[in-house]
Amino acid sequence: MAMSYIGSHILDRELKKGSAELLILSLVEDQPRHGYDIGNLIEQRSEGVLRFNVASLYPLLYRLEKRGWIQGRWVEKAGQRRRRYYRLTPEGKKVLAAQRNSWREFVEAVNRITGIEHA
Repeated sequence: MAMSYIGSHILDRELKKGSAELLILSLVEDQPRHGYDIGNLIEQRSEGVLRFNVASLYPLLYRLEKRGWIQGRWVEKAGQRRRRYYRLTPEGKKVLAAQRNSWREFVEAVNRITGIEHA
């Protein structure tokens, strides 16, 4: 029992790592968003299944920005603290399309193997 739990925990972590970029790029595709908003949306839309704590989310945003896939800018609103809003770049759009495709292929392959789509 403990073994399968450990195994699923590792798989969980790897899947989360692999899908994190896709999730972030998808969420800033339609409009600029700040990190806290991105984290909240991931948790809400996944109905609590996926959670990114701030400590792992911000380094990811920084990395995506360094690669030129998203662009951040500081925005100040009256009565609120400064927030960095991220939006998708043209390069990011290409990457997002490719990642969506890869993810779809991956899910379809897993479904074929596990027989989920035949259920």
